[in-house]
Amino acid sequence: MDEPTILLTNDDGIESVGLRAVYDGLSEVGDVTAVAPAEDQSAVGRAISHEVEVRDHEMGYVVDGTPADCVVAGLEALVPETDLVVAGCNRGANLGAYVLGRSGTVSAAVEATFFDVPAIAVSMYIPVREDAAFSDIEANGESYGEAVRATSYLADHALGAGVFEQCDYLNVNAPVAEWGPAPLEVTRPSRLYEMDAVREDDAVTLHDRIWEHMADGDIPDPEGTDRRAVVDGKVSVSPLTAPHTTEHHEALDALAETYESEERP
Repeated sequence: MDEPTILLTNDDGIESVGLRAVYDGLSEVGDVTAVAPAEDQSAVGRAISHEVEVRDHEMGYVVDGTPADCVVAGLEALVPETDLVVAGCNRGANLGAYVLGRSGTVSAAVEATFFDVPAIAVSMYIPVREDAAFSDIEANGESYGEAVRATSYLADHALGAGVFEQCDYLNVNAPVAEWGPAPLEVTRPSRLYEMDAVREDDAVTLHDRIWEHMADGDIPDPEGTDRRAVVDGKVSVSPLTAPHTTEHHEALDALAETYESEERP
């Protein structure tokens, strides 16, 4: 196919190193316009605004809003001829089924699918332990090398290969480039969930214990899952669908039938 028109967004903000790295890489395979938040919007999910301010930027547009705002504004008003939405590269992995609804990066890709525009969410895993603050971990432009390479390859080939005829979006997670060349593995999101909460006086601390497992390399995730692939030094690509599914449930049907016979208060 002809060179695709790509809308690039993220949740780390338009000045993030990861967005610039992907912008430069994608510019080799398509016509790229960034429509990205002015500030960090991490973990906002698909939060949406009524009105957002938009300003010109050297890479495209900067939006005072969320990643979902950026996608809606981009597809409907700023870059209406978009062939592909790319969200990222996020500084930090977005792995596991439980993360998909939280991540602003992944949520931007999901938002695109409701416009029937295929999308790629891309994130980079940064090894981190409980005793090392995530914000203290260095990640320069070169660290995103494997994430950029995989994203550029998929943006160049996935549309023409018919990948999006069988899925709505791709969730891509890559290791830091310092680990060396990373093969690409098609995966499924891990189901392992280890959130806990501890109360101390008037505060409750929420803790995702998966990160320690990942840093130690002792995750219990089986082969074929996204976390296992990334910890093993591979680029994880999960083909996913966005709309919620529904199934026939006989038990719920029975409740619906008896609803009208219930005594009203």
